[in-house]
Amino acid sequence: MSALLIGIYVFALAVFVGFEIITKIPPTLHTPLMSGANAVSGITIVGALLLFAKNTGNADLANILGFVAIVFATINVVGGFMVTDRMLAMFKSKKGK
Repeated sequence: MSALLIGIYVFALAVFVGFEIITKIPPTLHTPLMSGANAVSGITIVGALLLFAKNTGNADLANILGFVAIVFATINVVGGFMVTDRMLAMFKSKKGK
């Protein structure tokens, strides 16, 4: 079996398992899990940047996928920080009232 076919198979299984796990989590746990997702996305950004540094000069599939990984992971990190900031703002005392 080719490596590409095995990679597609593993990706499809990961999508299915991830969807099943996420739909079973109660909404009260989504925000704490966002912090964990931010950490994983940060690791993804560092890994993609290391791939860019190692694979300079070639505009091949690895560079394209690395760029896509950086974009999506950055969106996830920024969104996660925005959600966390809103959640923490809910717990601040309101001095003006």
